[in-house]
Amino acid sequence: MEKRRKGYNILFKGVILIFTVLLMTFVILSVLMVFIKGIPNLKESFQTTEIKFALKLSLFTSFISTILCIIFAVPIGYGLARFSFLGKKIVNAVFNIPMALPPIVAGISLLILFGNTGFGNFLENLGLKFIFTVKGIILVQFFINVPYTIRIVKSTIQNIDPRIEFISRTLGCTNLTSFMTITLPLAKNGILASIIITWARALGDFGAVLMIAGATRMKTETLPTSIYLNMSCGDLNTALSVASILIIISLISLFIFELLGEKYL
Repeated sequence: MEKRRKGYNILFKGVILIFTVLLMTFVILSVLMVFIKGIPNLKESFQTTEIKFALKLSLFTSFISTILCIIFAVPIGYGLARFSFLGKKIVNAVFNIPMALPPIVAGISLLILFGNTGFGNFLENLGLKFIFTVKGIILVQFFINVPYTIRIVKSTIQNIDPRIEFISRTLGCTNLTSFMTITLPLAKNGILASIIITWARALGDFGAVLMIAGATRMKTETLPTSIYLNMSCGDLNTALSVASILIIISLISLFIFELLGEKYL
């Protein structure tokens, strides 16, 4: 009986190991194939004006959208982590909607809202035109990624003992002072992790960006858009070079995220 039990245990662990190895092999091979074909042409590709433009635009838009995400995520994440109120689950669900939507649907939603509607025309009259512009790219990146940022910040704050804040308030701190001097420093690793993962995700957004900003060379051409355009033209070498850069950035971001805030996801 004991021998049979040990046999089942070994079989169970073996099945887990097989699935783990299969999935790891699948992921590593997929990434490796891009590297093998993309790395040799990397230097040549990034000497072109088009790819330099796409890199600069991607860094600029992802940087701005990440700042916007963190500005909204910190107070909202704190509120969801610390306060109890009627309809909290509904509010939480609403914030998660962009995360659940397929990217192309998110893009269409923004296209309808900010397109030729009363609201869109009103913003355009104020100089805020989002359709087929760089502003549109930032808007999409913010819309898609802010739920992730909120989620990580909320988890970070939930992991901080609320009694520490309570004690600070009994010593005369206001809610704001307690937040700024106690909660925020303790949450810095989680917030930094959320910034890194948000930035990395923004850098790779494509489907929704394509819907609202289009794919115009040297105008709304981010790195993912550049892959799409070069693939469409049959320039596989350039497309794979750009893909390699995105993979490298993603791997570095993932590594830093694992170090700082994996437990908050």
